[in-house]
Amino acid sequence: MSGSLKLLALMGLLMLTACATTPANVAGAGTQLETRQIQTREYDTLDKPMTMRSVIATLQDLGFTIDQADAALGTITATRLHEHTMRMTVTIVQKEGQRIAVRANARIGENSVTDAATYQDFFVALDKAMFLTLHKVD
Repeated sequence: MSGSLKLLALMGLLMLTACATTPANVAGAGTQLETRQIQTREYDTLDKPMTMRSVIATLQDLGFTIDQADAALGTITATRLHEHTMRMTVTIVQKEGQRIAVRANARIGENSVTDAATYQDFFVALDKAMFLTLHKVD
């Protein structure tokens, strides 16, 4: 009987060990950090209103309808009805020096979009819009 209890205790301990999370996952390393990196770009400008206008124009060019824009918070929320309903929230934050960070977060339904191509398409279009606006090209 004593041997059975030891075996049962050992199996329970192994189960608990298998369920433990690693410190890397707790610290937010890996997938979450990689996703944040593909969702964010920085630009050399201090003009937050101009950046917001460029983001709005880019979203509209990509087929999104602007749902809400808040200049004080630096957030823009837009929806695109295509094959799936995609909702994108873009946040604009002034960084140290003369830099503005733009972070886009896309969702389809309740699922966060982690596909790099989605964000790359958005930022390629935004890069062009920012360049044209900064150089005052109509």
